[in-house]
Amino acid sequence: MKQPQNAADWRNVKLKDVCHEITVGHVGPMASQYVDQGIPFLRSQNIEPFRLNRSDIKFISNEFHAKLKKSALRPGDVAVVRTGYPGTASVIPTDLPVANCADLVIIRPSQQINARFLVSIFNSTWGRSAVAGNLVGVAQQHFNIGAAKEMVVRLPPLPLQRKVAAILSAYDNLIENNLRRIEILEQMAQNLYREWFVKFRFPGHQHARFTDSPLGRIPEGWEVVPLSSVVDFAKGRKPVETRNEPITGDVRLLLIDALRGGNPKFTSPTRLVVAETRDTIMVMDGGSSCEVAQGFSGVVGSTLGRFRTTNPDRFSPHALYRLLKEKAGEFKSKNIGAAIPHANKDYILIQVVPLPPQTIALRFHDYLEPIQGTIEILKTKNTTLRCTRDLLLPRLISGEVDVSALDIAVPEEASA
Repeated sequence: MKQPQNAADWRNVKLKDVCHEITVGHVGPMASQYVDQGIPFLRSQNIEPFRLNRSDIKFISNEFHAKLKKSALRPGDVAVVRTGYPGTASVIPTDLPVANCADLVIIRPSQQINARFLVSIFNSTWGRSAVAGNLVGVAQQHFNIGAAKEMVVRLPPLPLQRKVAAILSAYDNLIENNLRRIEILEQMAQNLYREWFVKFRFPGHQHARFTDSPLGRIPEGWEVVPLSSVVDFAKGRKPVETRNEPITGDVRLLLIDALRGGNPKFTSPTRLVVAETRDTIMVMDGGSSCEVAQGFSGVVGSTLGRFRTTNPDRFSPHALYRLLKEKAGEFKSKNIGAAIPHANKDYILIQVVPLPPQTIALRFHDYLEPIQGTIEILKTKNTTLRCTRDLLLPRLISGEVDVSALDIAVPEEASA
């Protein structure tokens, strides 16, 4: 790290000397231990930089939680990913008073180090490099507690740590607020799809007559057709060359990270699959297979697939996206592949779907377009906030930007 302006006040310390405890989450098979309700059980995919992703949290029983005392989590702990994206870190929030975890490094800071400041160190470029240089293992490299304990970090005085944490937390809070708004809008859109295309309670449904179909009773004037008849599918391909900054003619390269708001990469679109904004992008390979996204344009990466409606007047791109999102769980259960799961595109394309009359299809599109547009605006804002935060991050934790003289109100969460 670059030396801070007030270097005399900073000190190099090993994490084991400024933390109450550094331990590891449960390591071992877990599938048989999950229950529908109980103690939240965090895994690597739940830990994102600076935040907890609660979209797919598993649960374990109170009895099993009691057996795993060593891996129990409490608010203020720092959870660090061991494998996959090692070093990614987040603070366990106060609204998660009891939890447990698997395959995470658990760090309990003392009063000498602010938890959010420590998370900032781990999520910085320097922190990722430090973790990458201490990975162990052959088949699958991981960050272990021995390396965590011996990791040397440079700490400013605690008041300065809290100020840095407060500045970065302000960005994180804005991002989190936008994510909550996105979640509400997504739920609104998905509910509207279910009402119109699953329950057939579209405007004017009270006067519709129903008839038998392969999907059960559907309104007269609707058709049931295989998805392949109204959709064009193309699997993404790996580009020859990628860049962090575009040159003339480049477009954005769509990878899984890009769909989740990560920093963009760019490539030439020549002889590659290109997606437009209203196409649906599906993750085709890996543990996230069958996840879908909309609102992205660019070159489709090799682990993704592009679904495009060929009859937008009868089958809106919004209806296509919501259909694939609605049935993602079913599609995932039909994955193929042993070591690495792959979405079964053949199974997806033979599914039969309801095709409404043109007036209803266009009306649905008009309802969904402003909702989707707002979602995309919020996602763009979050990308900007993350980029700004990530630019500030190394300068703040290194002391290159001196905040000691700033009058910053430190919220309680940044003081903890």
